[in-house]
Amino acid sequence: MRLTTKGRYAVTAMLDLALHGTERPVSLADISGRQDISLSYLEQLFAKLRRNDLVTSVRGPGGGYRLSRGGGEIFVAQIIDAVNEAVDATGCGGTSDCQQGEVCLTHHLWCDLSEQIHQFLSQISLADLVERREVQSISARQDARTQAQGETLSVAEL
Repeated sequence: MRLTTKGRYAVTAMLDLALHGTERPVSLADISGRQDISLSYLEQLFAKLRRNDLVTSVRGPGGGYRLSRGGGEIFVAQIIDAVNEAVDATGCGGTSDCQQGEVCLTHHLWCDLSEQIHQFLSQISLADLVERREVQSISARQDARTQAQGETLSVAEL
């Protein structure tokens, strides 16, 4: 099965936004720091997410991004689709030229699996993920690490 870095990073960034954006907009720099994703890459992803009405941007000091609607209304498959990704289990990338330009014997099996995965991801919302204990635990660890790094920088600046 193939899900590229773009799709994984988009889902990760949106989950970070769902976790941290309840009270105020979240900057891409904050997401970048917590998730170790390039800021320029996040800018590209969020341009697509904004065009697909999954996030809204807030300008000015304290600005950043917010979910465009509740986390219970945004599903993982929508995020992957918004960044022009496909969950694809075929060997041909869905082009039907698996075997010397023709459909292979198992092409339709892998297409069906791809569709099943997409349907599965269409049922998982950001709110579902936020509620998971392991997601909350990992988020707390990332927040603690980020806070410790910020304190180290503050002491170094003195």
